[in-house]
Amino acid sequence: MCFLFFKCQTVTVDPGPLFLPKGFESKVFVDSIVETTRHITVSPSGNVYTKFKKTSKEGALAALKDFNQDGVADSIIKFANDQRIKGFGYATAARIYKGYLYFSSELAVYRYPLDPAHLVPQGPLETVVIDDHPEGMHEHIGKPIAFDNKGNLYVPFGAPSNACQNPKRTPFQPGMNPCPQLEKHGGIWVFDAEKLNQTQADGERFATGIRSVVGLDWNPNDESLYAVVHGRDDLFRLWSDRYTAWDSALLPSEEFIKIEKGDNFGWPYCYYDQMQQKRVASPEYGGDGQRVADCDSYKAPVMGFPGHWAPNDLVFYQGDAFPDYYKNGAFIAFHGSTNRSPYPQSGYFIGFIPFKNGKPTGQIDIFADGFAQVDPIISVRDAVYRPMGIAFAPDGTMYIGDTEKGRIWSVKFKGDRENFGPQNRADMEARKSLSHYRTPDKTNDNLSEKNLTEGQLIYKTYCAACHQRNGKGASGRFPPLNKTDWVEGDKERLVHLTLNGMEGPIKVNGEDYNGIMPQHSFLKDFEIAKVLTYIRTNFGNDASPVTVEEVKKYRASNQKKTEK
Repeated sequence: MCFLFFKCQTVTVDPGPLFLPKGFESKVFVDSIVETTRHITVSPSGNVYTKFKKTSKEGALAALKDFNQDGVADSIIKFANDQRIKGFGYATAARIYKGYLYFSSELAVYRYPLDPAHLVPQGPLETVVIDDHPEGMHEHIGKPIAFDNKGNLYVPFGAPSNACQNPKRTPFQPGMNPCPQLEKHGGIWVFDAEKLNQTQADGERFATGIRSVVGLDWNPNDESLYAVVHGRDDLFRLWSDRYTAWDSALLPSEEFIKIEKGDNFGWPYCYYDQMQQKRVASPEYGGDGQRVADCDSYKAPVMGFPGHWAPNDLVFYQGDAFPDYYKNGAFIAFHGSTNRSPYPQSGYFIGFIPFKNGKPTGQIDIFADGFAQVDPIISVRDAVYRPMGIAFAPDGTMYIGDTEKGRIWSVKFKGDRENFGPQNRADMEARKSLSHYRTPDKTNDNLSEKNLTEGQLIYKTYCAACHQRNGKGASGRFPPLNKTDWVEGDKERLVHLTLNGMEGPIKVNGEDYNGIMPQHSFLKDFEIAKVLTYIRTNFGNDASPVTVEEVKKYRASNQKKTEK
């Protein structure tokens, strides 16, 4: 049904592509939101709120309601089109706290007061925390949030680089030591949850040495803050003398950490190796994959996942609708890798971490799978859906959101709670043999082509991790290379872009992106000519080649510009 006083849309009532443990059922709650979704939250009255990936003229949020409790949304209203909401699609928060809907953009945390009588908040927009750094947008700027039981709000300020290099992401470039970015980045700050218009200076640094957090939650069972952390990138691209492509596909670990006041987790000096189960020195600081140096002095994670799974949401389950096996455990949305080439991409599922006696057991279940609808996942855009947001309703319904099409699923347990056991999870355990979960074989899973041309080889070495093997990039982060004026157009601009790199918001073929293109001035003139010619004559492009002479000319003009 669809109530006349709400804006409504057609929804698809089908089981969706999800594989779940026996006893669980899924429906497509809404299919699909054009702006697509990132994080989700549910009010005490069962109203579902989702933060858009792409803010539109209609707003930055949507309110959804399942009036007849059949697992399918009966209405959707888009709202929050206040011009004060700034951002380009990397917002990473939606939480309910003390009668308010809190959400974030890249540069601020906001809130609306909720009104039980209305689906859409009626009160004014309020700004809680402002990111007032003068550099503005940068890498790892997402702002997930969590609240403790004492009135505190926790907000990460992510590291504005991969490993504190200058220039960023440059092969064989050592890291700055000490890293000046740690003063105001690479950590978590704590604020008064109900005070408005705070800046970072109004908060207190709670923990440091944390590169990038997208999933953050308070565990009421042990009254502690937890996060899932994205590990650094490009071990092979930046340090090919010490790491193989296989090493770089699996390392470093994505970390599941318990955070206590004063903790230091070692970024950028160290990273966690889940295979060796220890922190080792980063190559920018003399590491070779084995050297520990002083890395054992930094706090270890409670659990380490394989590299690049992209854990993008974390929710501790406190309800009673699911079997007891899930009580007090952690659900994690693994959004999926982009930079595992030449091996299959990995992640793209909802994981579950059981807890026993207040600690994770060390195992990870595949709770929900089938989002990508393809295996192996060679390039990120091959995945039809990518899971991002997780939320639970008071009636026990679990909601899972997708960033690619804007689909949201509802998941309910309809089986026998008392007799739920390993037999219910057996089919999900079998899915661990698929390439988007298991450890890739060094030889048999290597997807590298044979007899590459020089341009292809340079592209696969320096470009494919972001722009992907097929040149289609990754939505919101890395622009496509096919049929865009940035590639087929002005050659001088393209050479300057390659030499200087670019960071911040950009629109390509009508889609917004916010990432970093590292500078590649270290490449020789003939290498730049080869790789740009390859890009301009592949991926559906049909543009003229770039010559060595042109690169020399444009490099010289680029140097004059930078000197000025």
